[in-house]
Amino acid sequence: MRQIVLDTETTGLEPSEGHRVIEIGCVELIDRRLTRNNFHQYLQPDRVIEAGAVNVHGITNDFLADKPRFGDIVDAFLDYIDGAELIIHNASFDIGFLDSELKRLDAGKGCIRDYCGVIDTLAMARRMHPGQRHSLDALCRRYEIDNSRRKLHGALLDSEILADVYLAMTGGQVSFSLDHEAESSASGKTGGIRRLQAERAKLKIIRADGLELERHRERLASIDKASGGGCVWLRVE
Repeated sequence: MRQIVLDTETTGLEPSEGHRVIEIGCVELIDRRLTRNNFHQYLQPDRVIEAGAVNVHGITNDFLADKPRFGDIVDAFLDYIDGAELIIHNASFDIGFLDSELKRLDAGKGCIRDYCGVIDTLAMARRMHPGQRHSLDALCRRYEIDNSRRKLHGALLDSEILADVYLAMTGGQVSFSLDHEAESSASGKTGGIRRLQAERAKLKIIRADGLELERHRERLASIDKASGGGCVWLRVE
């Protein structure tokens, strides 16, 4: 299973007003393990970045002056995400901007969902934690993910943090990553796998109460009736 955790930074909030993508950051998960096969690119937007956006991500027009344009990297980007499942926090925002960039090219590239599926962790968080805060920082606090490096928003850093949050939200599996070459050479080892976030607290086990068990049995009975006695969960019980 190949998943890509993705984030973008932009010149403003509305692609319909001509705002552009200025940074794309992606990290790859294969079978829920970080591979370090990342994709990261700053982009020249050919327009002024709003002051409010600079306050959020710290990226300036001067910094982007010599960076490539989206059209220069689009093929490499689409090849990277093709066939994967994208994991994005507030997916409608990032997908809307990326689709806008593809449309600007007028090159028959289609839209992002032509290349991959999309999971929105913001929608997941709202279902799992109704009535609570669902920002990336709030989820880091809830799942005890270290986000101390996040002084400003950054597409690659936010993707790395979101990868840990997603793994915690979907089962709590500790993420793994192939050692970086620099780490390997410094230690005298040729490579391996190191465990990240090993200090994360174990997930709490909340057992169903009597009413929930009764509703569960009623639901299984309904499924069994509708399927003509084919409810396998009843046979397991």
